[in-house]
Amino acid sequence: MNLIFLGPPGAGKGTLAAKAVELFKIPHISTGSIFRAARDAGTPLGLKVKAIIESGKLVDDETTIALVRERLSQEDVRAGYILDGFPRTIPQAEALAGFARIDRVVNFDVPDEAVVERLTGRQICRNCGANYHRVFKKPRQEGRCDACEGEVYTRADDSEEAIRRRLQVYRDQTAPLIGFYRERGLLVDVDARPAVEQVAANFKKAMGR
Repeated sequence: MNLIFLGPPGAGKGTLAAKAVELFKIPHISTGSIFRAARDAGTPLGLKVKAIIESGKLVDDETTIALVRERLSQEDVRAGYILDGFPRTIPQAEALAGFARIDRVVNFDVPDEAVVERLTGRQICRNCGANYHRVFKKPRQEGRCDACEGEVYTRADDSEEAIRRRLQVYRDQTAPLIGFYRERGLLVDVDARPAVEQVAANFKKAMGR
């Protein structure tokens, strides 16, 4: 089963990908993990990515597509995979269609206001990395981690202004893929507004499991 996960930042794609890995026994492949693996392996493409990232630039489409193609040629994806973070644009989707067969595209649908509520409320322990939320999962002692009593803080990129900028980029660049894949009969919509357990159940139902 070859899957693509679509959805705005804060839709819970990473959490659901972990559950899908257990369900289908296939790897979760994010662009970030591809970039890191190629960089650490010191391949020609990896060295190119390292130079681009160190210069502070975004990895270009041509390089990203080449890295994804290289990753999808590896042995562990023979039974399938979950692509998360690629494709991001219509040209990337068209390029992917040239070297990969996609069975389903899962669109984790959640309105912008719900994303803003989720992400502005996120908090992280500065010491151990445990996750909390101002509304949904408060630490027992305000500002202190339940596990290690480290400081719990909100990341700078989880400000409302920063989140709305990320959402606008998603709506402009990536959301057109919803129509692109719907026209091809590959899209499955999953309501990502409820709690994780319910979204996981919605996903399983949509996938016929």
